[in-house]
Amino acid sequence: MSRNVLLIEDEPNISEAIRFLLTRDGWQVDTHADGTDAVEVIRSASPDLVILDVMLPGRSGMEILRDLRSGETTRDLPVLMLTARGQSRDRDMAEKAGVSRFMTKPFSNQEVLTAVRDLHAQASRP
Repeated sequence: MSRNVLLIEDEPNISEAIRFLLTRDGWQVDTHADGTDAVEVIRSASPDLVILDVMLPGRSGMEILRDLRSGETTRDLPVLMLTARGQSRDRDMAEKAGVSRFMTKPFSNQEVLTAVRDLHAQASRP
């Protein structure tokens, strides 16, 4: 079973920390830092899971999530959304847009690992 994650995060320190953590846990991690072409990158990469930051240059994570949910091949793709702004309004918007899970920065390594493992397990069930 493949374990490919596409991490869309523009903060280099966060991106590298998550990539290191997941790679050590056996995941293949690709990264991308721009919202402008993120949907195209996701579609061409066909990851098992996307970790998506809310605030990105070019396009917001919310807009990207809406596009993914309206696409035939990406409708059911697990998406873990990360945000530095943890207001309930942001969480509500993400849930309405179809996010699989929402996580507020800062987060612990264990929180990220648990979320990624859970989302992958849920998506792998028939």
